[in-house]
Amino acid sequence: MNSDHLQKDSGFTAKELRQLRGMKDPHGIQKFLDAIPYHLEDTAWSPRRVLAEQTAHCLEGAIFAAAALRANGYPPLLLDFEADHDTDHVLAIFRQNGCWGAVAKSNYSGCRWREPVYRTLRELAMSYFNLYFNLRRERTLRRFSRPVNLKRFDRQHWMTTDQPVWFIVDHLFEIKHYPLLTPAQERQLHRIDPRLFQAECVGKAFPSPGQSLSADKKRKTARPFGK
Repeated sequence: MNSDHLQKDSGFTAKELRQLRGMKDPHGIQKFLDAIPYHLEDTAWSPRRVLAEQTAHCLEGAIFAAAALRANGYPPLLLDFEADHDTDHVLAIFRQNGCWGAVAKSNYSGCRWREPVYRTLRELAMSYFNLYFNLRRERTLRRFSRPVNLKRFDRQHWMTTDQPVWFIVDHLFEIKHYPLLTPAQERQLHRIDPRLFQAECVGKAFPSPGQSLSADKKRKTARPFGK
């Protein structure tokens, strides 16, 4: 979708498109996501709503990044991670010089940006493995999905709708995922040490007393997002 068609077909205003294009490249999009706070609310906002609210969680950040990548000439691709005994994670992915990188919003320091240096999506996924853990300090990342091009949802106005974009979440639950570890490897994993745990939790947002679970946790308790 070229720039003229993007404004006409996406529903973005000229001002919104200038904001997205002003991010210029994947790293500029990551800088935007890093600058806005991580929230824990019961939402599945479109990129337009994220741009207006200036806050996002994991899922919303990835979907926003996919739209911003599209505005800057990249396909709007997502990659989904599945974890055991932990929340799942979603990335916006891009390719440069034949290698994959990622843009992501996360409540953990190491589950965000990746430089485009990974030859395969499995390599990219494994770069998150050592830093992906639960509050019991168990390493929990287990599977990664095939890429999802969000243009499949253009008729549902995923970039600008005022309605929650749960249809994207539903699709992520349905697509094929590939294992990262063998059963024997899973049984032999060690917990992370306190130093790594503390480093990864720098800047982490915690729910206030009495705050409800995120929308992702309520909707799909078997596979919540929100890493």
